[in-house]
Amino acid sequence: MTLSLTATPREQRGKKNAALRLGGEMPAVVYGAKHTAQSITLKIQDFEKVFKQAGESTIIALSGLGKDVDVLIHEVDVDPVTGAPRHADFYAIESGKALQIRVPIEFVGEAPALKLGAVITKVLHDIEIEALPKNLPQHITVDVLGLANFHDAIHVRDLVLPEGVTPLEDADEIVAVATEVKEEMDEAPATIDMSAIEVEKKGKTEAEGADADAK
Repeated sequence: MTLSLTATPREQRGKKNAALRLGGEMPAVVYGAKHTAQSITLKIQDFEKVFKQAGESTIIALSGLGKDVDVLIHEVDVDPVTGAPRHADFYAIESGKALQIRVPIEFVGEAPALKLGAVITKVLHDIEIEALPKNLPQHITVDVLGLANFHDAIHVRDLVLPEGVTPLEDADEIVAVATEVKEEMDEAPATIDMSAIEVEKKGKTEAEGADADAK
């Protein structure tokens, strides 16, 4: 899956970036192993639409720079108040060279263990993979249907990955697990030794009686 985005080479920097944003545009930069860092400008609305679809694991064809450049969104700076993007970094990828990247995990299905009262714990929410740019998946799908009993687990070795995609995580890493919820018993109240109390009372009475006789 490849998305497209139009960019414009940018000259102004610093305080002039505020004027860009007021005009509905945002500054960005493109760089890569074989791509000299280049400052660009994007339509904020267009970028938000593409970013929502692409995330950081989908190739974007960046046009408007002389020739199209295949990039990945590497980092996005957002406004802490409004959440609107303020700046983006794009990494220009090399065609035919494998990439190592983290992609999100999308859980699907319903685990049968839920009917037993189990809790499904999703341990991993993304996974590091290696793949050629053309084989990069937008996400990895994990079906939890295999979690049928307490303590059943899905490991990295169990994942069904698209062709050309290799996981870089440990094969024994747990992706999701069905755990049993055990109710905690309230602690029993401490047993009171009544005989000790009686002895204490008796001793106190005898002592009081002895004091009375002495008087």
